[in-house]
Amino acid sequence: MTKIEAVIQPSRFESVKEALIEIGIQGMTVFEVRGHGRQKGHTETYRGREYEVDLLPKIKIEIILADKLVDLTVQTILKAAKTGKIGDGKIFLSKVDEAIRIRNEERGDQAL
Repeated sequence: MTKIEAVIQPSRFESVKEALIEIGIQGMTVFEVRGHGRQKGHTETYRGREYEVDLLPKIKIEIILADKLVDLTVQTILKAAKTGKIGDGKIFLSKVDEAIRIRNEERGDQAL
């Protein structure tokens, strides 16, 4: 099993979610997060004072999948989230040793 963590632009979330549903991905956890990469934020003016906005709003999606679905899922996220501009986000993959469904104690791929 593999855990996919995708940090994307909030404006691309609905597109990514719909694309994942189309390929049969049903379970995901979504977080509203803040951060920055190379774009390092920007300067804004509020009531005549300038201030630095260095932690920008992002959406983090976490999905645990059987290994056979990982490549398709990553490609789907890439297509739906990409704008070609700085700040599009990142995708991280990690191995998951075990998953257990609490309701009936199913383990492994069956628990997903």
